[in-house]
Order: sequence, then C-alpha cells, then structure tokens
Amino acid sequence: MDPVVHFEMPAEDKKRVSDFYSGAFGWQMQQLGPEMGEYILATTAPTDQPGTPPKQPGTINGGFYQKSKDNQHPHVVISVKDIRESMKKVEAAGGTIVGGQNPGEPDEIPGIGTYISFKDTEGNVVGMLQPAPMQ
Repeated sequence: MDPVVHFEMPAEDKKRVSDFYSGAFGWQMQQLGPEMGEYILATTAPTDQPGTPPKQPGTINGGFYQKSKDNQHPHVVISVKDIRESMKKVEAAGGTIVGGQNPGEPDEIPGIGTYISFKDTEGNVVGMLQPAPMQ
C-alpha cells in the first residue's frame, strides 16, 4: 500500500494560521521563502531532521499554502515509489491528473521529491509524492 505521508491546508493569513496551530496544538510552524511559494511547514510530530519522516509511526507532518479561488480545500499527499506509473494507475482507475506547473507534468521539489496532484472519482484533489532518495 502507498501511505498518506503529508497533509496540506489552505490559509488566507499566514501569521494567523501559524499562531492558531502553534497555540492550540503546540505545532512548530516554519515560514519558507518565496522560492518555496511562502509555504508554511507544520511539524506535528518530531523528526530527526527537517524533511524526514516523523519518528513516531503513524504520524504525519504537513503544511499550509496560500488560499486562492482555485485552491480552497485541504488535501493529503500519498507517497508512491514511481510517480509516472502511479499517474497511469490514477487515470486507469478513473482519476484525472490536475497538478503540475506544466500541465500533466510532475514538479520537482528540491530536497523533497517529485510531486503532482490528481482529482479522484469523487472530485477530491489529492497529492502524490515520489520522495527524493535519502542522502
């Protein structure tokens, strides 16, 4: 099985969302720069180092992206071994590839891996990530 490894949620106000989740749940929030789209990393479970899986089995970390007209709903990210093969499987099962800066093409996230979004048969937008090899 391919596991869920990350969650993402939209946010209108980065400071407000960071203050809320750190205050309410103790999450560590880290604002990234413009090269990463001003993304906010949300650490909900300890890791050995940033970008590595949580130490505690069954937990995931996540992040927040800028809410927009076209991107208003939370979604999860599924880890896959081969993103191109998984894209074919999604389409064969009735899903549609929707993400990528170049339509239909996965994006490289430096130090993280290869990522693309798809829409499932129920209209949910979900991410797939082929993690970068561990260094």
